[in-house]
Amino acid sequence: MSDSNATPSTAFRFECTAAFLLLRLFLGLRTFLAGLQKFEAQGHYSFANYATNMNRMADYITTNSFVKLWMSRGFAHSLGYLMIVFGAMLLLGIKTRIALFLSGLLYVGLAFGLMAVQEDDGIAWVGVYVGLFAAALVLVRHDRLALWRDRIS
Repeated sequence: MSDSNATPSTAFRFECTAAFLLLRLFLGLRTFLAGLQKFEAQGHYSFANYATNMNRMADYITTNSFVKLWMSRGFAHSLGYLMIVFGAMLLLGIKTRIALFLSGLLYVGLAFGLMAVQEDDGIAWVGVYVGLFAAALVLVRHDRLALWRDRIS
């Protein structure tokens, strides 16, 4: 199909679908790989590394902020698993609207932890991701390439 045959509404729908697909793939890859990285230490991936990494993260947050250890450990120990699940859901297009919203909330939780320890650079980076999740939620109605679409139109 040439551009001269495409109506403005058809071209616009294609562009919105393409824009959403780019956001969905980027956010899915970023979230999935960020979750996977939590299992890594010195080039090796394991559940033991995950426990060590997440305990270190939780202890750092608790030591340097007002956040209680039980709160930071609860969040930290679920973080990697949730990121892998939500990232895979986004990559495959499974209940995309729900995956975007829950992933966005997860990143807001990460931002909260960074705010508690006053990590300004990290807060800015996580804020960019939250903005991208918000943009993707605006475009989610253009999710034409999904395995299991949301029922909400």
